[in-house]
Amino acid sequence: MEELDVEPTTTNIPASEGNHLGFVWGPGDILVYDTIYKSSGSVGTCSSFIHEVRKDEDIYSPILRKLFNESHHIFVGLQTIREDLPNKNKKTQFVSISKNYRSVIRACMEELQQVAVLTQDTELATQYGNQVSILLAIELIWNLCEVLFIDAAPGGSLLLHLLDWVRLHKADVDEKAQEVLQSESPTEHHGYWDVVLSYLMQGRMDEARQMLVKWGVLKPAARSMYKQMDNLLSKMPVYNPGGSQTLTEFDVKWRHWHDMVDHSLQDNSFASDPNLELICKILMGDEDAILEQKDLLSTWYHFLVTRLLFSHPTVKPTELHYYAQSCLAMFDSRSAPEPLDSILLAAFEFDIHQVIKDCSIALNNWWFVAHLTDLLDHCNLLQSHNLHFGSNLREFLLLEYASGLFTHHSLWQLAVDYFDHCPEFGRVYLEQQIEHVPLDTERKALKVLRICEQRQMSEQVRSICKIMAKRALRNNRLGSALSWSIRAKDAAFATLISERFLQDYCARGTFSDLDLIDNLGPAMLLSDRLTFLGKYREFHKLYGENRFSDAATLLLSLMTAQIAPRSFWMTLLTDALPLLEQKEAIFSADQTHELIFCLEDLTSSLKIPTGLDAPMQDEDVEVTKVELLRLALARNLAMAIVKEGTVAV
Repeated sequence: MEELDVEPTTTNIPASEGNHLGFVWGPGDILVYDTIYKSSGSVGTCSSFIHEVRKDEDIYSPILRKLFNESHHIFVGLQTIREDLPNKNKKTQFVSISKNYRSVIRACMEELQQVAVLTQDTELATQYGNQVSILLAIELIWNLCEVLFIDAAPGGSLLLHLLDWVRLHKADVDEKAQEVLQSESPTEHHGYWDVVLSYLMQGRMDEARQMLVKWGVLKPAARSMYKQMDNLLSKMPVYNPGGSQTLTEFDVKWRHWHDMVDHSLQDNSFASDPNLELICKILMGDEDAILEQKDLLSTWYHFLVTRLLFSHPTVKPTELHYYAQSCLAMFDSRSAPEPLDSILLAAFEFDIHQVIKDCSIALNNWWFVAHLTDLLDHCNLLQSHNLHFGSNLREFLLLEYASGLFTHHSLWQLAVDYFDHCPEFGRVYLEQQIEHVPLDTERKALKVLRICEQRQMSEQVRSICKIMAKRALRNNRLGSALSWSIRAKDAAFATLISERFLQDYCARGTFSDLDLIDNLGPAMLLSDRLTFLGKYREFHKLYGENRFSDAATLLLSLMTAQIAPRSFWMTLLTDALPLLEQKEAIFSADQTHELIFCLEDLTSSLKIPTGLDAPMQDEDVEVTKVELLRLALARNLAMAIVKEGTVAV
């Protein structure tokens, strides 16, 4: 890929001529609108349209969401690497993590390519194609950063890593080779020599020799030339970092081989065959001969690696920037390099901060720079100038990336872990962002609540619970509303809902959500009304279990201890009627006197008439209740006095 697509996704914005545009920033987009002001200051006409400019459209792509999800797991794993591990072990783990990131990128890229081929929608296919191009560039940059910074390959083995880098991103030669070999006459195929040269310029000498075998067999007259070329290719030395050979010994061996190639070229050993002579020139590192294959190389950095392979195989990291700049100038005559070229040049100059800066500008979201910077910071590669700069840069990029994730209906959950690992401002960002998560369902609200509770975000916990409690109350789901208000520790709202429960009981004669009320436990102490609700339900359970004495004691205590609201006293006294009418006295004489006092106190404050000859109106029901209660209380008092006055013989 030659360049990065950095344009944000947007609708057309036909601003009225001369009008000012207003805009509002969001975490992942911008809202743009016409204002009524003209450039001269006078008032003009205003468009009724608002246009949305999405800067981070990728989070809405189903395939790229896999990239975000998978990389999140890798990110979390990276944060668990212990600081006290030996450097060698840590380096191995960091390289492994880098490769894991790249494998996720490649998997998404391959899926996008497949979908792009299958789709019938031209616009969608173009969009997928653009995403593939961006991912190709991302993987290219990441792979180079892995070689230069994370793995930090030294001279000698550096070239081997760069060859692998080029081969991975220039893999079409194998497809061309397959096409050539499957033809009737491979050596006559128009792409035969292109394949040989491509293998050669990627340092794949064995594959190049296998292709040349076809030519050597069919050209008996040129067999000696073929054997000589095969001998040169087979003897080209390759440095083995893990072997016993030192870099100096390899350099001596390579120079000897280079002299052999030069000798073959000088004595015109391949003059009769232009293709073999071209191969010999390339082996000599002839820059003009290599540049003739510009179409096969396709990029200046492929040219760079090929040039190093045949001219400077023991190149040191500190020398790379010189060769990179000269190769770019030789390969591409454009005055200004493309964004990708600038990023790769900065990498070859080992300017990590410039790589991150250029990628932040060129790429259309923060995923790449956030994860790469985090990995580089773990490798302690960002602290060269300022001990705090690297960590601050890492945190800034992670915060920006996570804030963008929070605009998505499901990816916001991933963002929480990114905020957790930003020690300075992560919690502040999380507290702000979590308040904007729409609580569409109770299940989602519980997810958000669990996140806040785990992080002891008490204000957010209360806010979520209040919102859900009010919503449940509006929908007349009293049990859910009470449960949320208890979690919020909102005494006022718990009192309100308890009142609704009691009203509902008075209207229907039964409690709803019995399981919740039966299991209030210590939560009933949140408010007096909630305490009463729990104790009143306990009275009903005792009565249902025929534990009349306990039920009577509890009922009386609810009134005398002022726990029960006065508006509910008549209901409690009515509940006492079945106990008062038992064959044996349940209430003692003192308890009965207290009940009589409560009844008289209630009737005097409510001014309930006592005459039995009054017309039957609504209040007559209350009058009847009062008279029945007085009669039952009098009878119970007599029974209690007799019972308590009887001395057992």
